[in-house]
Amino acid sequence: MTTTPACIPEFIAAVGAALDARAEEVTALDSAIGDGDHLINLQRGLAALAQRNADYAEMDWPSAWRAIGMTVMSAVGGASGSLYATLFLAMAKQACPQFDASYLGTAFSQGVEAMKLRGKSDVGEKTLLDVLVPVAQALREHRGPAEITKIAEAAAESTRDMLPGKGRASFLGERARGHVDAGARTAQLMISAIIQVTHTPTA
Repeated sequence: MTTTPACIPEFIAAVGAALDARAEEVTALDSAIGDGDHLINLQRGLAALAQRNADYAEMDWPSAWRAIGMTVMSAVGGASGSLYATLFLAMAKQACPQFDASYLGTAFSQGVEAMKLRGKSDVGEKTLLDVLVPVAQALREHRGPAEITKIAEAAAESTRDMLPGKGRASFLGERARGHVDAGARTAQLMISAIIQVTHTPTA
């Protein structure tokens, strides 16, 4: 598959389909310990990103990350909107002489570190960072796509037994235990969808 921003519309479509397929689960998770609007916010952001589909092919990767970040910032509400905007805007600061595993690992890790600073959070607090941090490490270590998918799945599931440290869920205490974090689940679904697109053989 191409490694230019021309592939971004396919990523957007795949992510949207993955979220739609698990919409009932995500909404139930978010309603149990969150505000109940997480999925709606992400879907709004994907729709806004899709409106720019014709533009991405004309961009380099830093420009594309910046465009995505600015769009997410304006279109996605809630904490996830701010955090994902921060991720992409930080990735945009990494020069891309060549799109390869080293570049992606460095840029994504830079973005995740910016998210941690923005949210004043880290792993173990029952958030999307519980998925994104180990995925960033796996990318830096040049792990294979199947392994990264499994890492993301296990990381999302690990939030089930965590006590939340951020957001509305933090006020629930022990009542939040036993539920996978909705943000962690959607992060896992999005990562898995993109990996599937990039590593599905074409006819």
